[in-house]
Amino acid sequence: MRLLDIENLDVRYGHIQALKGVSLSVAEGEIVTLLGANGAGKTTLMRSISGLLRPHSGALRFRGQSIARLGADGIVRLGISQVPEGRRVFPTLTVSENLMLGGYTRPPGEVAQSLAQVLRMFPRLQERSKQFAGTLSGGEQQMLAIGRALMAKPKLLLLDEPSLGLAPIIVRDIFRSLRQIREQGMTVLLVEQNARMALKLADRGYVLETGRIMLEGSAPVLLQSPDVQATYLGKESAAVAAAPQAV
Repeated sequence: MRLLDIENLDVRYGHIQALKGVSLSVAEGEIVTLLGANGAGKTTLMRSISGLLRPHSGALRFRGQSIARLGADGIVRLGISQVPEGRRVFPTLTVSENLMLGGYTRPPGEVAQSLAQVLRMFPRLQERSKQFAGTLSGGEQQMLAIGRALMAKPKLLLLDEPSLGLAPIIVRDIFRSLRQIREQGMTVLLVEQNARMALKLADRGYVLETGRIMLEGSAPVLLQSPDVQATYLGKESAAVAAAPQAV
């Protein structure tokens, strides 16, 4: 069953067209990764799905329902949560307060259950529960951002550059958590700078260039693609490239 359908999506910033006829789909239970250089339009696409940007034209459907005109609050209530690039935790609130804010759309009786699940996945957050989020390390903040999104119990999780700015050993921890999320059957759309790790985790992928989808296919096929290898895999450092072996 298709969970997310995007057809011929155009998004503009004033006179600048950031997305040009983008079409993609994500089926229930899949992990789909979106690759592309800086400025290709990846974050614009994620923000459009989560209701932070209004598309100029095209179709954006979640479980068959159009969401192109819904605001961010309505999108979350439908079952889509985003982990934004740069984590965006609330620095002056504690870890527990950040997590509880993530569950604001849930019935009160279900929040405690979600919190327990998140803390099992990220035991370090349990240790830091009373600590201000702004005092956490970058890796801990990323765990908190993912946990906050999971508190809403989403049907579709949007992850925008979860490894950005993190040391390779922390990246391995984050991807280990993403593998746990996959094993739980959650559907994920992943934007990730580390193409090798993303494709080893994902079922399928799309390559976005200057606002257009230029390539798509199964993750194993994209890993073997000469274009993908030359553009996205050849530039990885030896330390980062070795990281998937520990995931």
